[in-house]
This record gives sequence, structure tokens and C-alpha cells, in this order.
Amino acid sequence: MIVRRLPYRGLINSHLRVHLKRPQGSRDMARPSSDLAAFREIFSQAKNIAIITGAGVSAESGVPTFRGAGGYWRKWQAQELASPEAFSRNPSRVWEFYHYRREVMLTKTPNPAHLAIAECQERLSRQGRTVTVVSQNVDELHRRAGSNDILEIHGSLFKTRCISCGHEAANYKSPICAALEGKGAPDPDTNDAQISVQDLPRCEHEGCHGLLRPAVVWFGENLDSDILTRAEKVLDSCDLCLVVGTSSVVYPAAMFAPQVAARGVPVAEFNMENTPATMKFKFHFHGPCGSTLPPALARHETTT
Repeated sequence: MIVRRLPYRGLINSHLRVHLKRPQGSRDMARPSSDLAAFREIFSQAKNIAIITGAGVSAESGVPTFRGAGGYWRKWQAQELASPEAFSRNPSRVWEFYHYRREVMLTKTPNPAHLAIAECQERLSRQGRTVTVVSQNVDELHRRAGSNDILEIHGSLFKTRCISCGHEAANYKSPICAALEGKGAPDPDTNDAQISVQDLPRCEHEGCHGLLRPAVVWFGENLDSDILTRAEKVLDSCDLCLVVGTSSVVYPAAMFAPQVAARGVPVAEFNMENTPATMKFKFHFHGPCGSTLPPALARHETTT
């Protein structure tokens, strides 16, 4: 059972720890295996597969993660811009940041890990098996790779929400509004554009004309309860779970795979490094996801 409606905080902190309960009967497993053949045998039998993805799966496409020492846009880290308070104080600056991210994403393409997941979904669906992607990413690269059963728990860069009427819609305009054209340069010496609120993206739904915001989950906001409910059902019913390119430190998503492992379901981690949850899992495959994931999800020789 997923602990729901926790505010999205990014890196785990002491405030969150009081909300997180270790599942009853859970225990750390032995050091995880890197035996691909053993994983492939389990994979061949699994009927309901959950794949949890994080920033690492998109980093190989050149997508900035905005985490760590180099994760600055101008002089700000994402946490300083991705919040309701930051948008209220300076919607022009926040929209410059998201306009920059949108424009960068339009130049990126899915990598072999995205493509392997999409191909696996399509192939297994013809066998009556399900593969559901639960993604923390907002870049829509899974969709562009061809995946269709995706739960984007942090929203999307290419959706907007009106702060007046609440209408949410896909938006792929480039630029998203005329005033943002050529704006959003990430260099530290770039001055804010200071765009008038009236010239920022506005709602076109039924003549509302309210101010739009990115439809992403900001720090301090609750994740969408409907999406979390759907993710809960997927994770409660899966018989194999893959954790791909996620640091396992962003809550509440960091709880998902350990809770699956605690009920005895095999979990395989694909990452460049060990994470705080690695020792709870049955498998760990070290290296770039674009290299490790495709052979793990490839068609079996006996499959017609």
C-alpha cells in the first residue's frame, strides 16, 4: 500500500521521515544479483510488470537533471523556482525557466532505454501481459518513444493548468507565447526578462484568459491523487518491478519499489550507481540504462 498525498519535496529530509512507515515484515535482502539470465527467466514468466523510471533514463538523451552541483539555471536551483511561492512572487522568471526546459526538450530524442520499454510494452500486450510505466519524469520522452500506458506522477512540461479556472491541457507551442520567444537563456549573467503578467501564457478555454502555469508537481504540492491511486493498483498487482534510472531519494516515489520488494516480488534496479534502496532488491544492473535495459527486455528466442 502506497502512503499517498505526501507533498513532493525532492530530496528526503527529516520532515518526511516521520510520515514513512516501514512495511510490516519487511527486511533487507541479500546483496542483489547481476545475473541477467536469472532476471530473464523471471521476466519471461511475469504477467504484470511495473517499470518505475526517473531522471537517469532521460539523462542519456541529454536532458538536464537540475540536481547536484551543476544543476543551476542562471543562479537558481530548480527547488528555488519550482514552487507555488516562486510562481506567485515572479511568474515571469518561472516561465522563463520552464520555457527554456520546454525548448531544450524539443531538441531531444528518446534513447535506447525509452525505446526498449516501448517495444516491450507493445510486444507483451500481444501476449496478454501488461507493462505499465510509472514515471517521475516530466519530459514525455516515454510517449515520444511509443509507450502508451504511462503514469506521469510529476506531470508534464507540455501541459498547462489555468490558475483561475483550473483547466488543464496539452500545449506544444514553441514558443508557448510570443513574449517568451528568445528568452530563458540559462547563463548566470543573463538578466530576467521581467515580462508583464498579461503577456505570459494565458488560458484559451471558454474565454477564461487566466494565467497559465506549467502542469507539473512543484515542491510543497501534493501529487495527483487519481494518478497515485492508479499507481497503487499497478504496484499492488505487479509480479515483477523494474526501477530504471531513479536515485530512490525523491519521495513518495522512492517508497514504491521497496514496498513491492517487501511483499516478496522481484525488483530489478538499473542504474549508474547504488542507491539507498539497492540492498532491498533482488537484482541490480550497473551501467547506463540505454546499455543495460535493452538486453534485459529483449524478445526471448522462443517467443513467436
